[in-house]
Amino acid sequence: MIWNKLKNFWKILGPGLVTGGADDDPSGIATYSQAGAQFGLATLWLALITFPLMSSVQEMCARIGLVTSNGLTGTLKKNYPKTILYLMVLFSFPAIVLNIGADIAGMGAVANLIIPKVRAEYFSVAFTLALLVILLFLPYQKIAAVLKYLCAFLLVYLIVPFLSQQDWWDIVKHTLIPTWHFNKEFIGILVAVLGTTISPYLFFWQATMEVEDQKHKKRHLLINKKIIREMGVDIDFGMFFSNLVMYFIILTTGTVLFNGGIHHIETVEQAAKALESLAGPAAYFLFAIGVIGTGFLAIPVLCGSLAYIVSEAFGWEEGLDKKFHEAKAFYVVIVISLVVGLFINTLGISPVQALIDSALLYGITAPVIIAIVLHISNNQRIMGKFTNGKWSNFFGGLTLVLMTVSVFFYFLA
Repeated sequence: MIWNKLKNFWKILGPGLVTGGADDDPSGIATYSQAGAQFGLATLWLALITFPLMSSVQEMCARIGLVTSNGLTGTLKKNYPKTILYLMVLFSFPAIVLNIGADIAGMGAVANLIIPKVRAEYFSVAFTLALLVILLFLPYQKIAAVLKYLCAFLLVYLIVPFLSQQDWWDIVKHTLIPTWHFNKEFIGILVAVLGTTISPYLFFWQATMEVEDQKHKKRHLLINKKIIREMGVDIDFGMFFSNLVMYFIILTTGTVLFNGGIHHIETVEQAAKALESLAGPAAYFLFAIGVIGTGFLAIPVLCGSLAYIVSEAFGWEEGLDKKFHEAKAFYVVIVISLVVGLFINTLGISPVQALIDSALLYGITAPVIIAIVLHISNNQRIMGKFTNGKWSNFFGGLTLVLMTVSVFFYFLA
């Protein structure tokens, strides 16, 4: 009986779980690690705050996809001025490409730690080629299944804190009582954490994947309360899982690295090496494996999001369920984003700094896109009877306000 319930629950999980897992990409891992190393446990409370905010925004995006059978870009194109559409594309493109490049570099760097004889650049090229093969030649259902199981890599971060001694009372205190420092460094990390947690590319991915998922379940014309409810369960679990991983990464680095006197992380290698010297080889190995696994999970989501955004904006054929010759422009965008991301690494940008910069850029651009999502999901002409309820508007509005205020204080500090 219990086994059957678990199997049914696993079947419900899909786009929401993958979106939550992709949220903890190497960019997120680097940002959370820097938050912990620089400020100890001072940002631990953010994991509690961001969970309802993430869930509300992702649920709105998913509902838009289900009701309209279009992604966010397609919905904007049909119902809003083109100026808003192109503004959104302009905001999204640079952050996503930088994120892809930084993730590829981060994966290559930690792979080099595991096998030092092979240069990080060679690993980055190999990972890029592997991702191209997966995205160009695997059908949607296989890609969706692979991404779903790759979420298991994130479980390693729930183990690492238990490999060293912890002051659990201090952890509980910092979890429940917010800590605040009014300086540019702390506010910058705050904006970066919010940006990498509530990332605009995930809004586009969530809406589009709900459409793809319903197509394959052959029920995209039969949207009802049961489907909406199952979607909500999927998203709530995915966002809870994402925030749990975020919590444990900050916990690990906020105790091990911060207490060990390491307060600034320049490279992914430095973070892993520091964990090795302070918490042992197991912590170091798990950290590295987690970065590689989450990169394989997140980069297809990043590339796919960008391809859907551009293709829907220009009216091109799109979809991971289509073969290359059926949606050439869509797949060309994926190829270009991966190649450009790979070559960003030749500019000599620190992988961790690029990861944090991309998260910061998300934090700055997210309020604009959240405002658009709120407007669409409250538009009865578009959403019919599935417009926002009071709680969706409350948490969605709160997300918009908090992210806008944090960006304002960042530039003010």
